[in-house]
Amino acid sequence: MAKIILSKDFIKGACKLALNEDLYPSGDISSNLLKKNIVKKVKLISNQGGIIGGLEFLKQTYKLIDKSIKIDLKKKEGSSVKKGETIGIINGNIKNILTGERVVLNFLSHISGIATTTNQFVKKVSKKCKICCTRKTIPNLRVIQKYAVKLGGGTNHRFNLSDEYLIKDNHIASLNIEQLVELAVRKKNGKIITVEVDNLNQLKKIIGLKFDRVLFDNMKPKILKKAVKLSKKFYETEASGGITIKNIKKIANTGVNRVSIGSLTHSFSSLDLKLEI
Repeated sequence: MAKIILSKDFIKGACKLALNEDLYPSGDISSNLLKKNIVKKVKLISNQGGIIGGLEFLKQTYKLIDKSIKIDLKKKEGSSVKKGETIGIINGNIKNILTGERVVLNFLSHISGIATTTNQFVKKVSKKCKICCTRKTIPNLRVIQKYAVKLGGGTNHRFNLSDEYLIKDNHIASLNIEQLVELAVRKKNGKIITVEVDNLNQLKKIIGLKFDRVLFDNMKPKILKKAVKLSKKFYETEASGGITIKNIKKIANTGVNRVSIGSLTHSFSSLDLKLEI
């Protein structure tokens, strides 16, 4: 899989783009009404419990706006926070603090929301079952979103289409499955080959072919358990489709090795955070 790097330079670049989006063309015209020399202490507070993430985005945003702003963090990246808990204190020119407020909260609440949602799933299953994200991410935010999944204790699935072979139903509808697997094996070059099936008959037809992982799509727990039993000696197993916090335990208890969940990055709830003077 392509290595996900969230370096300080990357974060700085993302914050710069976000600030440009927020301040073009005339800056923060509301905060510009304030006097230039007003200094305040502002608390970053969580309005709900969860996992906090994106603290480096907070630092880099305020470095870009005003290097004299001081940030005293009370929580570490990836740590748990309770409702009403202070995550950090920001001290400096209030005009500049307010200018960066929405950019900071957007990054923090987004990353923390994904990490929190992922962690809720992780806590429901044993360590033998990995909770994975998918490529169902906001375009151009995939690196950040997949970072947030890892922060919450999840596992990153393939980053892009070059990482692994994933032979899905539409591929199979376009060419014989045996041919597809044979071609993938020939061009494998160390990459994982996964084949998707959605029923036991499809599974029985492909058992014995040389690939690495079988992906069970939208199978009910009873059928999934049978599918895992049939294939676990041959392949790594993965389930996807219709996975919720309510059914994840039943899915994991089938013995499947991995569960991939698109909602981790496309239907999560942002963590409710605020800046308060």
